[in-house]
Amino acid sequence: MNWNQKLTTATALFLVTTFPGQLLSQPGSPKDDQTKRQSDAAKLQDDLTKAQAKLDDWAQLKRYAGENSALPAPAPGEARVVFYGDSITDGWGRLPDTGSFFPGKPYINRGIGGQTTPQMLIRFEQDVVHLHPAAVVILAGTNDIAGNTGPSTPQMTEDNFTSMAAIAKQNGIKVILASITPAYSYPWKPGVKPVPTILELNAWLKAYCAKEGFTYLDYYSAMVDEKGAMKPGLAKDGVHPTSAGYAVMGPLAESAIVNALQK
Repeated sequence: MNWNQKLTTATALFLVTTFPGQLLSQPGSPKDDQTKRQSDAAKLQDDLTKAQAKLDDWAQLKRYAGENSALPAPAPGEARVVFYGDSITDGWGRLPDTGSFFPGKPYINRGIGGQTTPQMLIRFEQDVVHLHPAAVVILAGTNDIAGNTGPSTPQMTEDNFTSMAAIAKQNGIKVILASITPAYSYPWKPGVKPVPTILELNAWLKAYCAKEGFTYLDYYSAMVDEKGAMKPGLAKDGVHPTSAGYAVMGPLAESAIVNALQK
């Protein structure tokens, strides 16, 4: 039995044991109850299909595959930069109240909402290296702390940063590691208290950049309040920046890119 078969079987057993009323017919049930059970079963099957699709492309390599294929090589003398990250990168200039994403600049957005550093490591070759940038700006880690793809220690996150940076360096790409942006809590994971871990990882990122000669992009210091949260007005939910938040981030990113390309 392969992994997909095991998943399907395990999920089916879970659904049957957890929702027996919805999935198993009961003698003497009224017709409307039977219709509801069938509807519930159909919804659960749809949820399972969607979960299977996510498993089949866990790192979401399909997201940018078409755009990457259509992207021409950098023009002579063009300093292409890939902004690589999660929803904070993904939403920049793409969603309402997020400003614009560096108009007129040869900068490419390869963020994917919800992603963690292990997912980003898997797609790093495809979505960064194969695009032949002069530099990469990596902003990640907050979803690791939130546990989006399961429990993650700071060491695990650091290992993934180290691996991405090593791949970039080997391919002649200048490395810019951004601090994790402030967050006092996560709306989708209310039990997580991220402030201490964000501080720990940011201290490591700064020290690692100094040790390896990479550029450290400090968004955190410009955006944090006294509690470790985003300053008022800079984020719509305490995590995802507004246009005002991106207006703070943009010049800092530009300065870091100039610094990295001059090294």
